[in-house]
Amino acid sequence: MVSFSIRSLGRASPGLALAGLASTPIAASLTLTGTSLLVAQPARANSNEILLVSYAVTKAAYDKIIPLFVADYKKKTGETVRVKSSYGGSGSQTRAVIDGLEADVVGLALAADVYKLQDKGLVDLGWERELPNQSIITNSTVVLFVRPGNPKKIQSWNDLDNKNVDVITANPKTSGGARWNFAALWGSAGGDEQKARNFITTVYRNVDVLPKDAREATDTFVKRRKGDVLLNYENEAILARKTGEWTEPVKIPSPNILIEGPIAVVDKNVNKHGTRKLAEAFGRFLYTPTAQKIFVDNGFRPVTIEGKAYAQGKFPAVNTWRITKLGGWKVVDKKFFSKGAIWDQIFAKTR
Repeated sequence: MVSFSIRSLGRASPGLALAGLASTPIAASLTLTGTSLLVAQPARANSNEILLVSYAVTKAAYDKIIPLFVADYKKKTGETVRVKSSYGGSGSQTRAVIDGLEADVVGLALAADVYKLQDKGLVDLGWERELPNQSIITNSTVVLFVRPGNPKKIQSWNDLDNKNVDVITANPKTSGGARWNFAALWGSAGGDEQKARNFITTVYRNVDVLPKDAREATDTFVKRRKGDVLLNYENEAILARKTGEWTEPVKIPSPNILIEGPIAVVDKNVNKHGTRKLAEAFGRFLYTPTAQKIFVDNGFRPVTIEGKAYAQGKFPAVNTWRITKLGGWKVVDKKFFSKGAIWDQIFAKTR
């Protein structure tokens, strides 16, 4: 177990999660900070404009990265470009793109959501090989927020197996972060599937509400003061520290899961819009020292050599394992989160 106080780094406000979408007669369903709305599709006047669709907790980082990319692209090409963006729970954002939101680039919470776009013919097979590091741009891990003084004495995964501990975690059906939480809990059982099922059933029996995304889960615990412990991204804890919303140390159970955040060009849409060159340039920019530094400053663990050098001393060491331990996201998504699968079975038992 690692217990630490987090340095002040950086975070977005939980307001409107859509930046700069223009109005046209074509509409699509979009999720904004956990609320499904009917919004207009962005106008596409030329190939110098792209739409990034990402998950909620990345907004603070992209708010800083996007203007720097635009300036860098103009310096290199002489072209003035525009990057619009929308944010929400990763599962909800994925469904919005499938339902017609014409994203050029997706930065989702986990590869499983990109595979869903691939299965629908929106993203080409082999998208993982299009960018460095298997198209993973950030890492993180799962942390436990606890109340001041840690009155329930929560230190490890095992301490969640307690009917007197009220747990806050987002909904795995709408939140990628919640699926990472679920995987971390399952993996903590050490490969004993019955033990894992019993453990997670106990944990979710203590969950009164399931917020739609990681950002809303933080608000539920921090602002509404619900629950004894919150499971969330490490970067959410760091960003809460930045704003002063949360000043208590958090707990990092070890071993823990290595959260991997992918980026992908939406091939069908960039071919339609004529925006492939710009979309691919944006994806590559996310691996530059400039972008990786911003990710670090906003609580994400970097994936490049330069980023890791910059991040030295900013994150506590933790023993992590990858989702491949459970078979990879294609296996995990089907086994746990498809209709009638293990999550649905456990949810039915706990309600």
